[in-house]
Amino acid sequence: MDDSITLDQQTMNRALELAAGGQGCVEPNPMVGCVILSDNQIVGEGWHVVFGKPHAEVIALQAAGTRARGGTLYVTLEPCCHHGKTPPCIDAIKRAGIRRVVIAQRDPFSAVNGDGITALKSAGIACDVGIQAAAAGHLLAPYFKLVTTGRPWTLAKWAMTLDGRIATRTGDSRWISGPKSRNVAHQLRGRVDGIVVGRGTAEVDDPLLTARPEKAEDVSRMATRIVVDSGCQLSLESQLVKTAGTVPLLIATSDTATEARCRELSEAGAEVFRCPGRSRPERIDSLLKELGRRRMTNILVEGGSRLLGELFDLRAIDEVHVFVAPKIVGGIDAVPPVAGLGVEKIAETLSLIEFETQRLDLDFYLRGRLAR
Repeated sequence: MDDSITLDQQTMNRALELAAGGQGCVEPNPMVGCVILSDNQIVGEGWHVVFGKPHAEVIALQAAGTRARGGTLYVTLEPCCHHGKTPPCIDAIKRAGIRRVVIAQRDPFSAVNGDGITALKSAGIACDVGIQAAAAGHLLAPYFKLVTTGRPWTLAKWAMTLDGRIATRTGDSRWISGPKSRNVAHQLRGRVDGIVVGRGTAEVDDPLLTARPEKAEDVSRMATRIVVDSGCQLSLESQLVKTAGTVPLLIATSDTATEARCRELSEAGAEVFRCPGRSRPERIDSLLKELGRRRMTNILVEGGSRLLGELFDLRAIDEVHVFVAPKIVGGIDAVPPVAGLGVEKIAETLSLIEFETQRLDLDFYLRGRLAR
């Protein structure tokens, strides 16, 4: 054991490591991991593997069996105390005879929100809350945003040249990044609930917006393709519309779109959603609210620059994934990744935290979260 951290911290770190195994599989539920100690030895562990299946605590308790009695249970999020798709975890904890529960983060979900901790304490079980809280908060950030704001965690992704361009002045963009970068982008697609583009990007690139990584196991779910199209003008001959019968396609439009165009896209297999709001920023915000209502936890925005700029202006982007290729396009009319209004002063710029870089052949992969 690392002498620089306590047993509680080390064990919770293991629970957090386990929790991450549910990424892309458990949403809109949170990623949760659990470890049970008896006489300072691990006797059971588990994580929430799939939405609708047993929670981490139940799996760990089943693994521990009778060895759980009198032991300490470590869990990354407050145990649930309500009936959902599964019974309350606090009931299983009480039946198992757990003596102490260590919790990283309290669950802000209205049906829990401290009641699980209260119920455990009322049953005579000691509770310690806040062990490795920051690390757990990082892991649970998308879930926390969904349950506290009603909006999904929003990732922005783009590939650009060294001089900061995502396309030439003619709109050509294939391919800026290399195969390894594109594989990582497909992995991102494979774990989100929705992939969002503007109509301009959909028309110029004619993408499928499906997850096609090198390894099939890197796809945890099928994302809904979402096109922000105020006039409902997406071509019926686009790959998105042609595949709408097999992969969900949502057209986010406005009241200005004609009934005839909406009907044509609907009959082709797309779902049309008229976003409330008089201005485009209001309609984009109402789209985010609608995606949250549908319990989408993570969405990936892939462009274009106008849409990304508007989302950055709304402070709606939470996480950024950028692939930088050692290429130079040049030209004042070449396309930048982020348009919109932007900030007036450098002091007002949006900053990334938890910033990481990775080399992918000739490209650099940069990622981080927006500071709040």
